Amino acid sequence: MMCAKNLACPFWWAATLLTLGLAGPASSRSEEPMPKLLLPLFTPSPEAGDGSAYPSPLRRNDGSIVTNAADWPARRDEILSFWHQAMGPWPDIIANPELEILETTHRENFTQHKVRFLWTPTERTEGYLLIPDGSDERRPAVITVYYEPETLIGFGKEQRDFALALARRGFVTMALGTREASAAKTYSIYWPSLEAAEVQPLSMLAYAAANAWQVLAARPEVDARRIGIVGHSFGGKWAMFASCLYEKFACAAWSDPGIVFDERDSVNYWEPWYLGYHAPPWRTRGMPSVENPIRGLYPELRAAGHDLTELHALMAPRPFLVSGGSEDPPSRWAPLRHCIAVNELLGHENRVAMHNRPEHSPDPQSNEVIYQFLEHFLGPTGR
Repeated sequence: MMCAKNLACPFWWAATLLTLGLAGPASSRSEEPMPKLLLPLFTPSPEAGDGSAYPSPLRRNDGSIVTNAADWPARRDEILSFWHQAMGPWPDIIANPELEILETTHRENFTQHKVRFLWTPTERTEGYLLIPDGSDERRPAVITVYYEPETLIGFGKEQRDFALALARRGFVTMALGTREASAAKTYSIYWPSLEAAEVQPLSMLAYAAANAWQVLAARPEVDARRIGIVGHSFGGKWAMFASCLYEKFACAAWSDPGIVFDERDSVNYWEPWYLGYHAPPWRTRGMPSVENPIRGLYPELRAAGHDLTELHALMAPRPFLVSGGSEDPPSRWAPLRHCIAVNELLGHENRVAMHNRPEHSPDPQSNEVIYQFLEHFLGPTGR
């Protein structure tokens, strides 16, 4: 039997849920009792507004409103198409990327491989693949992203060692970063070149993460239905765009990225390595001003009334956690209400969570929340 690609067709919707990691054995995780630490994190803060200051993802391009689940897939496609068109279309996903193992070390209760693979059609990256000892059963996996991968495996700033901590807890993890670009203060990925990028760099980071998903999904140790992504700050933006734009990520945790557009020094989507790309020489880094105006896509998005609430909605019904710090305080529940509304339309609850801390940097408590969130929605790990 053949049917159109829309939610009214139960066969297509079932296939989509399998793709999203929300059907079959993996879906049962969200039905298990919620850990006590997580339970309060799905309830919006009473101090947050109603979200009316942000664009509703349920409003179609023609101004009409989506009012039933059957119409959501078409609206989702509309959102995804707009953002890819605005940011520049991705190259084809690398379906069968070859993973090269450069070095192997056994640490604690896992094996650490230094690896190399193509994450764009022409550029190889080096990172780390951590595989826990023990069970031969396929495990959940998490891609972790930051400025440089060494921090993620425990050789850098404290409380950013997500790959190490999750491997200790039984996850297969991959640590990725833009080491050389960060050292050169260009930070991101430029396709096809730094001088003439055709895709906004933040979108290319998401594309690279999608190719890393392909690498992990091909591993015999990994359950491809249970792959998540997490990152902090720069890595939080990276993880957010990757999980929103690539639906095969089963869930995500975004640590203080700035989840909506905001003209603040640390919520700097206008910079040329995010959504404000323009051909070099670049504007001076820092806040927009008359003397130092912003260029590229970002001011066009702002002028047209777009915001990241549209991208958040692409996660539904996949769960995500905002691990908020100074840049994503409790008031950020206002924009998150829009994604809650989409999930409610689709018949899902407890898919949008936020935890808050006062500082931008992660701390032991905020990280424990991240780890329990990933364990709940991706586990069991077999440990």
